[in-house]
Amino acid sequence: MESSTTTKSSVLPSGGGAMLMDPSDTVILLLDHQSGLFQTVKDIPVADLRRNVEMIARLATLLNIPVITTASEPNGTNGPLMPEIHELAPHAVYVPRKGEVNAWDNDDFVAQVKSTGRKTLLMAGVWTSVCVMFPALDARATGYEVYAVVDASGDPSEMASRVSLARFVQGGVKPTTTNSILSELHRTWARPEAADLAQLYGLVAPNYAAVIESYVRARQAAKAPG
Repeated sequence: MESSTTTKSSVLPSGGGAMLMDPSDTVILLLDHQSGLFQTVKDIPVADLRRNVEMIARLATLLNIPVITTASEPNGTNGPLMPEIHELAPHAVYVPRKGEVNAWDNDDFVAQVKSTGRKTLLMAGVWTSVCVMFPALDARATGYEVYAVVDASGDPSEMASRVSLARFVQGGVKPTTTNSILSELHRTWARPEAADLAQLYGLVAPNYAAVIESYVRARQAAKAPG
């Protein structure tokens, strides 16, 4: 497969957005966010990791972006997927694997990705160095544009995380973060989902929730009589 060279639908006449993700061409892949694996994550607080994954699921539902999930051996020690993903993104499609460590080794998973017709893959998972790394590099070699959401992913150590980041860059996979993809797919406040999107910023940056609260309170005070 060759990378698409057509103009992105989200590019403005000014040229803005030419280097950003196009929501209409993006599919989100959430890989192996399993309860057992969470217990091994040491490079990010698990509460932050889960909150970031929840934000991505909410964003996908709000912007109608396809989501594909999968898990390696969910009946074994790695444990089941965190349930919040499918609760918050009920349109997500789960693809079971047959023991493959690398999701891209599973024909059904690859077929599901191809069936979306989209060429931009936004990946997150546990472990970053395995569950995200392997399919990200394989997908990139196949011609997809691939982003790895590093703070919606986790690894057993800071060293593993740093090495993964270097290998992503060497392999042409673009590292990103949850607040970055939220803004990148959001693009403008002049849209009907603006209020709902603002709430998502409070998930990826909890202090922003305080900004919203103080703004709302100030507006209420300004409108109060006398």
